[in-house]
Formats: sequence, C-alpha cells, structure tokens
Amino acid sequence: MKTVSPKHAALLFCCALALTACGDREAERRAAAQAQAAAQEEAATALAREYDNAVTAQNWDMARVHGAALLSQYPESQAAEKIKAGYEDVKAKGEAAREQRRLAALWNYAQVAAPGGTQKSAMIYSKDPVDLDGSGARPVQLVFRDHPKWKRSAYLVLQASDFRCPGGCNVKVVADGAAAKSMAAWRPDTDEAIAMFITDFKGLWRLAGKTKTLSIEFPVKGGDTRTATFETGGLDAAQMPGWN
Repeated sequence: MKTVSPKHAALLFCCALALTACGDREAERRAAAQAQAAAQEEAATALAREYDNAVTAQNWDMARVHGAALLSQYPESQAAEKIKAGYEDVKAKGEAAREQRRLAALWNYAQVAAPGGTQKSAMIYSKDPVDLDGSGARPVQLVFRDHPKWKRSAYLVLQASDFRCPGGCNVKVVADGAAAKSMAAWRPDTDEAIAMFITDFKGLWRLAGKTKTLSIEFPVKGGDTRTATFETGGLDAAQMPGWN
C-alpha cells in the first residue's frame, strides 16, 4: 500500500475544503436567487391583485397604473403574463377615463344667491387665449346662466377689447369640425361687462352637451372676427337642472 506523505495529505485536505466551500457558495447563490425570485413573484402577485380589484371596480385609470407598474417592474413574472392579453384594452379605457376627468375639470359651476332665488351657472374658458386687438392673447369665457329674474341665457365674455355687434349680429358655431352654423347674437347696452349673448341658448347648450369641441367665431371691435374654441366634452348637465 502506497503511503501518502504528510505534505500530500495536507494538500488533499485543503482541496477538499476548497471544493466544499465552493459548493457551499454555489448553494448559497442558488438559495439567494430563489429567494429573490420568490420575493419578486410575491410583489408581482400583490400588484396583480390591485390590478384585478381596479378592473372589477371599473376604475380603469387605476387599473392602467397598476398594470403598467406590473409589466415594467416584473415583466417575467407569472402575474405579468396573466394580464398581458387584456391590458391594452384596460389601458385604453384608463386613458379615456383620465381624459374625461381632464375635460370635466375645465368646467366651473356656481350657485349664488340672487333676487328671487338662486343663480346657477356653468362656465368654461377657451382652449387657447385669443388676441382680440393686438394687445396680447387672453382667454374667452363661455357662460350658461340660469337667473331667477333674467331667466336662461348663454353668452361670451371678453377680458379686453369689445364685440362689434351694433343692433345685433351673428356668430358662427362649429361643433366637432362640422359645417358652421350661424346663430343670432346681441351685445347689451352696458359697460359693466364685455359680454355678448347668443340668442339660441338652447341650441348652443345642446351642442355643448354632445360635442368634444365647440368653436365660436364672433365679430370684434375694429371690423374683424376672432374664433374661440372650447373643449366642451366634460360638461355635467346635472349642474344645470332643467336645461336638457
């Protein structure tokens, strides 16, 4: 039998220790990777649960947010794989809901005490400011008002310059890019406000309630015309009872 020298035995022992250490490190690496994968899958499952809850509640914008987070943070997870097929539809609904909230926020509603009762109004500013006389662009306001004494009306309000409407005039109204419709208008004989009333307030209200954009071309002081465009798609008709 061959005798192993003490030096050789020590070398073999060190190699065995090294192999054992390498094996332990590899096992630790595998265990750490498995733990990380499990933690990521758990986090992905939690996001998927939030996503499913939002879909069930038809809270499309929140579902869009949770779905986007799940797909971007944990794209290889089982939870992400499950929502991929339907996410584009949910995303589209979420973006539509967000846009509708933006449009709704463009409108302002007010109820104030007035002689004989309460004045109700729905107001919106033009999408872009309008330069009326070269002094700089300013917003144009469209107002629908229900006054206990003066009853219902619709009118435009300027912050500068003035309307050109002696004895009455016409404005051109374009709803969602359709053919222009002429509507009679008049400017009250007062300097308290730069306002011009549109006679067919019922027709204008109906257009505002069923369109996304409403453009009104009106004559201004100096002999020219200007156009103000309003993003009307978020009008809440319930704020003006009886108008529909």
